[in-house]
Amino acid sequence: MSRFAHPAGDRHAEVLPEERPPHAPADLNTLDPTIWPRTSNRVDGAVTIGGADVRDLVREHGSPLYVVDEEDFRSRCRDYREAFTGGEVHYAGKAFLCREVARWIMQEDLGLDVCSAGELAVALSVGFPPERITLHGNNKSLAELEKAVEAGVGHIVADSFEEIARLGFLADKHGRRPQVMIRVTVGVEAHTHEFIATAHDDQKFGFSLSSGAAAEAARRILALPQLELVGLHSHIGSQITDTAGFEVAARRLATLLVQIKEEHGVVLPELDLGGGYGIPYVEGDTALDVKEIADGLRGIVANVARSAGLPVPKLTVEPGRAIAGLAGVTLYEVGTIKDVEGLRTYVSIDGGMSDNIRTALYGAEYTARLASRESSSGPMLSRLVGKHCESGDMVVRDLWLPEDLATGDLVAVAGTGAYCRSLANNYNYLPKPAVVAVKDGVSRVIVRRETEDDLLRGQL
Repeated sequence: MSRFAHPAGDRHAEVLPEERPPHAPADLNTLDPTIWPRTSNRVDGAVTIGGADVRDLVREHGSPLYVVDEEDFRSRCRDYREAFTGGEVHYAGKAFLCREVARWIMQEDLGLDVCSAGELAVALSVGFPPERITLHGNNKSLAELEKAVEAGVGHIVADSFEEIARLGFLADKHGRRPQVMIRVTVGVEAHTHEFIATAHDDQKFGFSLSSGAAAEAARRILALPQLELVGLHSHIGSQITDTAGFEVAARRLATLLVQIKEEHGVVLPELDLGGGYGIPYVEGDTALDVKEIADGLRGIVANVARSAGLPVPKLTVEPGRAIAGLAGVTLYEVGTIKDVEGLRTYVSIDGGMSDNIRTALYGAEYTARLASRESSSGPMLSRLVGKHCESGDMVVRDLWLPEDLATGDLVAVAGTGAYCRSLANNYNYLPKPAVVAVKDGVSRVIVRRETEDDLLRGQL
């Protein structure tokens, strides 16, 4: 018998993981306001978002369907802008970006982070002010950098020595003096509510602080008069709901600020502490208090600067998920329902890992509800799975749905506004779903549904 395989047997699936499924909620119809969009409600049993009935949305736009609550999205932009008064808030476009979202960000007076020529093109296509754009990325091509320099983006975050040389060349070529920040790997790795101070140099992003690479990056940039070094950048992780990790990062960045001042006589005026602010996906997750985070970060930066004998730098933050995540819901239609006796019921939907790969990719958790009607039936331990040819194709690993769930019902999955459409793919040649924005009971397509013609386009 092979060392690498064994016969599972008909009872193999009974070996459940040590982490048991969550307890069934007292009411399967409730919509937790900390998880669902701010305008979510039930009207005559059906879920409404932005005043629009999900049944009408699917009838008009099809299923699966990404739904974005415009007022929720914009209100979170305002929350961040108001909380970080005196600093800068840049929306991290990688969370979810399209032309209409770029317009919302522009209208709400936020900056925008992009990390590719494609994302930059989206922003520029709607007239987004280039001086409010920051370009990120660990492997920016010469063409991407040139496009950014030509456009006059506000900041370029340097991530390698090769990039510094490329920027110097392009600045000379175009007669521009781009503002540059150094991405610093500070040895802080944040995991949700914890931080671990490590020598976290084994990653693709940034210049290591501990090895001296970050200080050398500063030397090389300052040696090129065609580049303007304006600050330091750090990003410590994702799903962060407190300021502990940021405090460690800021103190370590301050040591480099002091070194640059002492070695070069240059005081850098800006400090970008990145993003990664968390959102609640399931009951019990911590809901972020934006004002508390903002006050905490401002206090940390001010205290660290004063302790180091430096003027307080302008603080920039980069929320993405925290703005887009809870504004988005994905609607699916139930297809097949299979009961595995004594274990769980497999509920297959008309999407899956092509429209939400996060569960398969890194075990993301979600909250889902029967959305097209209410139910008074008892709870049924379920697994919400996709239609792809992969056993790992699941959207929600463990959830409770009503026992009377039936083919044709609509299920809504909350918290899908960030990194679902951005990571969408065409596995098994499934077209990507449409994205609709809803507001005041009106829906409009902001990203159209792909067609089979789209999938075939470009093939010879």
